[in-house]
Amino acid sequence: MKKILCILGLVLLLLFSTIPISTYGNETNPQQIERIDFLMELLMRVSKVPSVSACIIQEDTILWSNAYGFFDLENKKYATCNTLYNIASISKPVTATALMQLYEQNKINLDDDINEYLPFNVNHPNYPDIPITFRMLLSHQSGLSEDPVEFYKYFPPEQCPIPLYPWIETYLSPEGENYTSRIWSNDAPGEAFHYANVGFALIGYLVERIANQPFYQYCDENIFLPLKMYNTSYLLRDVNLSNLAIPYHYKFPKYIPYGHSCYIGYPCGSIQTSVIELSHFIIAHMNNGEYDGYQLLNASTIDIMHTIHYPDGDYGLGWGIWDNSNNEHFFGHTGGDYGVATSVSVRTNDNTAVIYFTNGEPIRPLQFRAWSLFETVLFSYII
Repeated sequence: MKKILCILGLVLLLLFSTIPISTYGNETNPQQIERIDFLMELLMRVSKVPSVSACIIQEDTILWSNAYGFFDLENKKYATCNTLYNIASISKPVTATALMQLYEQNKINLDDDINEYLPFNVNHPNYPDIPITFRMLLSHQSGLSEDPVEFYKYFPPEQCPIPLYPWIETYLSPEGENYTSRIWSNDAPGEAFHYANVGFALIGYLVERIANQPFYQYCDENIFLPLKMYNTSYLLRDVNLSNLAIPYHYKFPKYIPYGHSCYIGYPCGSIQTSVIELSHFIIAHMNNGEYDGYQLLNASTIDIMHTIHYPDGDYGLGWGIWDNSNNEHFFGHTGGDYGVATSVSVRTNDNTAVIYFTNGEPIRPLQFRAWSLFETVLFSYII
């Protein structure tokens, strides 16, 4: 314990003595590159993750990127910035973006009752007369609450994807075989923030209904391919498994692999991508919806997504929204699943961002603290 605390203290001391990566134009400082490498490797060991892949974005450019450790310990495969990771809930901003594209096409209004677009009704049992809207779903304000364990039924890659329908109805309809009243909070729709993965699985199904095609196919055609995210997919069957980071759990004295798996409600958190390819999506959201000539969303729609719509909850439409103690403003998201922990944060004051993916679980308090310091280290080196 004392050793770990000393290491974290050393990290903080080094942070206070840093200068930015870039000091003049786009030139880099070799000494600082060495220091960031040292700190990233140190935090990787303390947080008990086998690898970390990361990048720093400034405006519309990747300022720095690197990777450390092994994404496959058994075969001693080193991680790179092109290694694919399961990014878990960072998938939610992508799912939200898909729906907002349909909003731009006037196929929905944010305050429409979602039941107008479904073959079954979704209503809070305690407040059946209050309609659940798209805005509520996107903001985690629908009355749906965090999911019970029944939501997470994992399957091997060859069985995926399992169709969202009829499963989604059996989960949300009181008559359904997978239904449980625990999916609902005690709060009325629009009244309180409750993080709900099933709400974003439902958004994925709504995209299917409105676009009249499978959700994953819609995202391939309208998000991933236009953004040149050629190796990115919601589906394990469509990615190169030999380049996909294996998820691990650390149990002294070794890492235990989980293996790759998927679950039915995949729109809430199943994208496999690299920090380089995700940067294309993030750059679009940082620059009025545009990446390399492709207009992912209009600037006005981007603003809507990056705005808090309800006073209870620091969440926009698919994005977390927050300010830190230095009056710096951010939007971003984290992700966590068995054997993975991921993060993206965009600082709007200077239009900079950091992305980092890891294939481990920093579950103990000091491990998680060390994992969180990846972001501190990365932002410390931006002008």
